[in-house]
Amino acid sequence: LEEFLNFTQMKATSKKALLLDYYTAGFLWAKEMNFSLMQLSGFMDLLNFILENVCDKHMTLGDNLKELERALAAKGETDAERRGDLNFFSIDQAKAIIDYLV
Repeated sequence: LEEFLNFTQMKATSKKALLLDYYTAGFLWAKEMNFSLMQLSGFMDLLNFILENVCDKHMTLGDNLKELERALAAKGETDAERRGDLNFFSIDQAKAIIDYLV
């Protein structure tokens, strides 16, 4: 993941270490859930989506969860929907994703 996030040539900082931990933990959890490659990619996109909502848009946890639920349920127009279709998660997987992120 360090290579993918282009952290290999950068000096380690707390922020980069936290980001690496965030994405690594999410990746490992998704692997434990036996997500397909498409689902794994979609989940990693959701991790990025949530992080952008918090960092760039300063969304509250409640607003972020509502946005996530809309994206997973394919209701309304959300940033995640504009990025791609997320209906490859089952209802149980979507619930597990929300539980994980909470």
